[in-house]
Amino acid sequence: MVVVFVLVALLMVGVLVTANWYVWRRLFRDTTRAPGPVRRIGAAVIAGGWLLAVGALVAERAGAPFWLQRVLAWPGFLWLALSIYLLLAVLAGEVVRPLLRRFLERRAAARRTAGAEPSVTPPADTSRIPAGTAPPKTPEAPEAPEAPGTEALAAQGSPLAVPSRRLFVSRVVAGAAAAAAVGTVGYGTYGVLSGPKVKRVTVPLAKLPRAAHGFRIAVVSDIHLGPVLGRGFAQQVVDTINSTQPDLIAVVGDLVDGSVKDLGPAAAPLARLRARHGAYFVTGNHEYFSGAEQWVAEVRRLGLLPLENARTELPHFDLAGVNDVAGEDEGQGPDYDRALGDRDRSRACVLLAHQPVQIHDAVDHGVDLQLSGHTHGGQLWPGNLIAGAANPTLAGLERYGDTQLYVSRGAGAWGPPTRVGAPSDITVIELASRQA
Repeated sequence: MVVVFVLVALLMVGVLVTANWYVWRRLFRDTTRAPGPVRRIGAAVIAGGWLLAVGALVAERAGAPFWLQRVLAWPGFLWLALSIYLLLAVLAGEVVRPLLRRFLERRAAARRTAGAEPSVTPPADTSRIPAGTAPPKTPEAPEAPEAPGTEALAAQGSPLAVPSRRLFVSRVVAGAAAAAAVGTVGYGTYGVLSGPKVKRVTVPLAKLPRAAHGFRIAVVSDIHLGPVLGRGFAQQVVDTINSTQPDLIAVVGDLVDGSVKDLGPAAAPLARLRARHGAYFVTGNHEYFSGAEQWVAEVRRLGLLPLENARTELPHFDLAGVNDVAGEDEGQGPDYDRALGDRDRSRACVLLAHQPVQIHDAVDHGVDLQLSGHTHGGQLWPGNLIAGAANPTLAGLERYGDTQLYVSRGAGAWGPPTRVGAPSDITVIELASRQA
């Protein structure tokens, strides 16, 4: 097992080194004529960015002093996102590169052809020449030496022919790739920092009584308060939720990335959440990286009601919650029998469970609607392909037998405070009764 782990780790390191060498080559080596400061600066930028990124990840997981986490987090995590899109943009440039080179070659050939056409000498003016006198001969212009073509220059090793054109193409493609990557990451970061948008979804439930028709549940997941997203972001989330005037608030895990000691002040705005039937909380996998028991106690102190494998009976339906599967390593995993085993199945039931993969147990226990998060919708395209393969539902509403599953893309972001192709959201689920 250890040998397999080492081999996989070496393979990943090899892929990472190769990818970064390729990016450095296209952005710095191919855009310069010879070794020099530009190439050295490029190597330092790429290597330094990855040192910051690894440092940010290790500092967060190891519980380093919070000030150090904050110093490393912004540049380190942003470099992670930027490196992804630099690589993708440079790869896309491989398609553009031959097309641009061919265009320049054709244009140069057309100019050479136009320059080789013989010039027409205007006839001499003979109106003032006396009769019987022969017109003077027009002096012939000296024959210009034939300019060597591209092939000749290339054969002579001239830096002004094919190499210069190749250098020009490399610079254009590299500049466009860098601009595209920076623009993509900048726009994606702005989207996260400006706060999640409200999404509204109607979910019909067969067992829901007519009196509960239109009941609104504000679902928020994956806020990820930490060294990047702090108290100001938490206040944005709270204000957005309260503006929807929900009947109930469901916080479905991954609230934080850090300890209560470091992030307690950042989470304080949650005390101002307002809903007629209260705000409920279940753990996500990141709570178990950050001290789940302490955070359960903290959210309870802030006025949220933790559902640790528990159920509460609301006037018209049951609301249940189970711990995240990451709690199994600490003996605090999900317990569906405890949360759902003795309930009246004639009543509608809504289950809060952080990960979509928990839907299969929900189906077995007759749940009508499961509310989840965890996937971030992929967060950084094309990460949606990986997240979609690992989860039964990536985002949105789907049906599994008699059970419906809704997966939120989440309000915040983990690692890079950036989203591409997966905008953040807070979803207002409006329950609809099918009963006459």
